[in-house]
Amino acid sequence: MVAGHTQAMDSAPIKANASMDSLELKVLEQELETHLQKVRYQSRPDRKAKVNKASKTQQSITASDQQLQELKSRNLNWQKNQDQRPGASNKGAKYTSNKTHYSPTDPDSRISVKPGKARKLNYHSNISVDTANHVITDVKAYHADRKDSQILQDATKRLKQRLRSQGLLWRNMLADAGYSSGENYAFLEKENLISYIPKHGTYKGGPEGFTFCKEENYWLCPQGKKVTFRKQKMVKNSLQNLYLTRRSDCKECPIKQKCIGKGFEKKIGITVYVDEYERNNKRVSSKLGRYMKGKRQSTVEPVFGTLTQFMGLRKINTIGIQQASKVMHMSACAYNLKKLMKFITKNTETMVLEAINHFSVFRSILRLEILLVRHSFFRKRESTELNVVALKSLEIIQ
Repeated sequence: MVAGHTQAMDSAPIKANASMDSLELKVLEQELETHLQKVRYQSRPDRKAKVNKASKTQQSITASDQQLQELKSRNLNWQKNQDQRPGASNKGAKYTSNKTHYSPTDPDSRISVKPGKARKLNYHSNISVDTANHVITDVKAYHADRKDSQILQDATKRLKQRLRSQGLLWRNMLADAGYSSGENYAFLEKENLISYIPKHGTYKGGPEGFTFCKEENYWLCPQGKKVTFRKQKMVKNSLQNLYLTRRSDCKECPIKQKCIGKGFEKKIGITVYVDEYERNNKRVSSKLGRYMKGKRQSTVEPVFGTLTQFMGLRKINTIGIQQASKVMHMSACAYNLKKLMKFITKNTETMVLEAINHFSVFRSILRLEILLVRHSFFRKRESTELNVVALKSLEIIQ
């Protein structure tokens, strides 16, 4: 049932066994009581949990000051502009985040955000499906605040080892744009896997109107000035090459206002995995890439619909990420067993029909041989012993 050469990967949030009303605010490790008094009105939950199962680490703030300041500004804007709803300016209308809030009933659950949908405490279910007969080959629960691109490498290593233990060779990797990143493209090439993952919308390939000179590693602006390489730096957990112009080159430039605005020099930050991006994008835009896109959509996406609607994966009724992973495994096992039963029944019917067809052909051939033997006997008047054998064979067939 499992071919192994092409695997489609996808993920979906599964509701956790915890309520948003029970969220509590994280506090600082030092000066705990002072901080609690300061934010007491925010930390009081609507529905108090009977037992706080979160550890001290989960109850403490680990975010940086910059992240907290961004959340504070976002919270104020959200209170004023959240669809102009009544009560948006009340103290209870707060912008919840995993950096500032936790669930005391299920500390492993996380607040997940999806455009157009309400914030909920969820788990992240990641599955891989074989394209031959839609058999689930891998499933695991992750924290809901992790991105798809952060899950791919862990799931790939686990799945490749499982397929290899069964003597199957994995060749093609299919996934949506959520799994796109330069690190993942480089990792899949290192693992000798061909990726068909559309690029994420944030990848532009370089500024418009600028030309890249690969041999000397610099960009050439529309006015003929060089934007030279300076250093590599981490930007949002992604390694980038930083290119800068001289201030003197941009000082008298006629398109300075349009190009850099009030800045002093042109800055270009681009991922170090440009070559991996380009190779992947070429495969995705090819005829085979378009076929693989349709193959992925018709393989893994219906599986999630079946799991959530008919296999008990609409909600996790247990507590903790390990128990959530067990629930997902049981749901996947039920799905695969149903596939196996249908596959065996189908093969049995096919074998019976083939056996009937083969037996019919055998009867026709044997009848023809008997007729030839009888014809030869009556013409040449050979021994009657052969005729007796032929007549007995004819009686058995009839």
